[in-house]
Amino acid sequence: MNSLQINQEKTTRYLQEMVKINSVNPDLYPGAPGEAEVVAWLADTCDALGLELDIQDTAPGRPNLIAKWRGLRPGKSLLLTGHTDTVSVENMHGNPFSGNVMGGRLYGRGSMDMKGGIAAILGAVDALIEDGFQPLNDVYLGFVTDEEYASIGMEALVKRIQPAAAILTEPTGMDICIAHKGFAWLTVTTSGEAAHGSLYDTGIDAIRMMGLVLGELQRLEREVYPADPPHELLGRSSVHASTITGGLGLSTYPDHCILRLEHRLLPHETGRMIVAEWEQAFDRIRKEEPAFDAIVDLDLWRPGYDISRQAPIVRTLHEAYVKILEAEPNYSGMRAWLDSAVLDVAGIPTVIFGPGGKGMHAAEEYVELADVFKCAAVIAEAIQQW
Repeated sequence: MNSLQINQEKTTRYLQEMVKINSVNPDLYPGAPGEAEVVAWLADTCDALGLELDIQDTAPGRPNLIAKWRGLRPGKSLLLTGHTDTVSVENMHGNPFSGNVMGGRLYGRGSMDMKGGIAAILGAVDALIEDGFQPLNDVYLGFVTDEEYASIGMEALVKRIQPAAAILTEPTGMDICIAHKGFAWLTVTTSGEAAHGSLYDTGIDAIRMMGLVLGELQRLEREVYPADPPHELLGRSSVHASTITGGLGLSTYPDHCILRLEHRLLPHETGRMIVAEWEQAFDRIRKEEPAFDAIVDLDLWRPGYDISRQAPIVRTLHEAYVKILEAEPNYSGMRAWLDSAVLDVAGIPTVIFGPGGKGMHAAEEYVELADVFKCAAVIAEAIQQW
């Protein structure tokens, strides 16, 4: 083990204070407060650590914080980053902002996803500063908005700074994560012909037409995607129906039906590829059903991500992990989407590493405090090695 000691009491306090602040994303839950209060707390904390502060507005009342630990000279800067927003607290058990500690676990919304990772960053930097360490090159702490919805925070951050590499402290259960899936949100609209329910020779049922689309979805899920070569760490692509609406009344042929879909994509797949896949499916349907009329719109697409195990930032984290924890790390991929894809598009190689826990987006959420402390120690070592 490294002689550097993480201040566990202070790191736990950092995490408790963040969890007690409601930072639910207002784009997911209208009326929620968003990230401003927790960012104000982070700004005070980073200021107390002696870091230079840059508050970056990403939307009204939704700021990023970019804190700079100035290095001795210009060079290959490092970004330590995480998101400050959380999902909703609806249907959570007890007080979602308690920050209670029981059995080595800290509970509350965002404790695992991902204020535990942010606390690990703060704990690492605090320990290094207390030990008198001075980085050779700049170290940035980037705390961003909106990862749980559209990632406007990370998109803003990469326009402000261009670090040489990044460590994203999403919860990985102490695995080194080097790949994650992308996603595409699509809207399919089928059109019919409204008519009295008795006029079968005039009405065209848009909902029945959507049934043909759902048949194509089932074909993708049961035949096409399972037959594709899987990604080593991510498995296969997938698609599901998210919402469906349509109909005018019991005695009327529906003139339209709207289906919203989510695809989970492998790193090489793009939104345009998925749209083309559906347009080809529509062509197949029309051969059997000439009255079929449908369009598909790509509402939002985010790419997947992967990085080589031999990339310098991955090797640095690997070596720090082995030195601190005296074991070989496990490498994994994540099926969820992460802000690392935005960093990748901006040319910033990123490795994902964070603590474990349970209940991400669920009724009860907690993070393992022992993992937070270990994560902080590994990050501190990685900063020194980088």
